[in-house]
Amino acid sequence: MALPRKGSRLITVDGKAYRWRVRHKPTYCEGLGWSPLSFSVEHGVRPGSVLQVSLPWARPDNWIGARAVTVRPGLVASVVRRALDEGWTPDAAGSTVFLAIAENELAEYVVPFR
Repeated sequence: MALPRKGSRLITVDGKAYRWRVRHKPTYCEGLGWSPLSFSVEHGVRPGSVLQVSLPWARPDNWIGARAVTVRPGLVASVVRRALDEGWTPDAAGSTVFLAIAENELAEYVVPFR
């Protein structure tokens, strides 16, 4: 399933264009911190398989003040590189690929914490 263009951001990783998006509003479970922050990435020119990335903490706009992380372009670029190394083919048709980032892996991505 393709990402909606409205609300998605373009990013170039190693000379290729991708689009990424964080859900505009939190779901009920995300708002309460029960579900982690996630974002989606797809090829910018020939959308095929979508990459769904799950981070270990809550959204910054969660309702209870739980520890949160912000998704920034540097994090997205690093995750795209990792997914490509693990075999994700963004321009080929296929099902959604899920990638969960563990808390101890976030230091590799130099993520600023809130």
